[in-house]
Amino acid sequence: MSIRLMSHNVWNNDNNSPAWQEKGEDCSAKVRSDGLVRVYKEKMPDVIGFQEMTALMSDLLVEKCAESGINYTLIWGRFTPVMYRSDKLDLIETHFYTYPDTIDGFEGEFNDVRSKSFTTAVFREKQSGKKFVFTTTHLWWMHNADTEEQAKIHGYRFHSDDARKIQLSLAMKTTVESAQKHDCPAFIIGDLNAEYNSKAVSHALTNGFKHAHDIATEYADETMGYHWCFANRYETEYYDKPFECAIDHILVHDTERVEVKRFERYSPDYYFPISDHSPVIADIELK
Repeated sequence: MSIRLMSHNVWNNDNNSPAWQEKGEDCSAKVRSDGLVRVYKEKMPDVIGFQEMTALMSDLLVEKCAESGINYTLIWGRFTPVMYRSDKLDLIETHFYTYPDTIDGFEGEFNDVRSKSFTTAVFREKQSGKKFVFTTTHLWWMHNADTEEQAKIHGYRFHSDDARKIQLSLAMKTTVESAQKHDCPAFIIGDLNAEYNSKAVSHALTNGFKHAHDIATEYADETMGYHWCFANRYETEYYDKPFECAIDHILVHDTERVEVKRFERYSPDYYFPISDHSPVIADIELK
């Protein structure tokens, strides 16, 4: 039984910005949602795990997907919701968790606007009856500060690497417990704000998970899947960095019952003004 999973950071931005407006362009959710729907029509994922999804964008995507003839059901998860094809999958149960703002022993906060969270869903494929657990998450974003001078720079904070590891551990715990309860494989996808060799990803890979890229049998995308797209401007080229630099991941638990056929980052030219993160896709065969 084949399932297509997608992780997608859709950029938390509802309104047009002055910089875009001056150029006669529009980065509002209303406009960008058309591009997102185009992606979903072209790739037809069975389950999409989001990051940076606003309530407005959620409404727009559900409505516009339906208008385009592709019906998705939304599982609420604040900034990390899930959409799935209810014609193909039955929803068994869900869990939602917002990561704590603070972590004992670490100075500062590690959850901006309470956007860092995870949503877990347990699905049953209608035709085969096979089940799987799907978790989407978004981890703390700042770079790790190693010195006092570095900590003074915007975007750096002490213990950021540790915070991401702790957050991912919480998502792993719920995901694995759900997989054990339902005796099925599991997947954690999302914007981990951490590269392949980071403390967070390494923790997952040494505790029962494998990266979909590493076990893909037919194709493994080697790109980073990222470009500049923010309120000040967007660029029309993708970063020329290797897979190891990517921060959007798909992790697999219980690989004996899973074959990953393809691991892909979808980066068409029309996508440049839509979001900075390319959607990442895994084609899965449940054994």
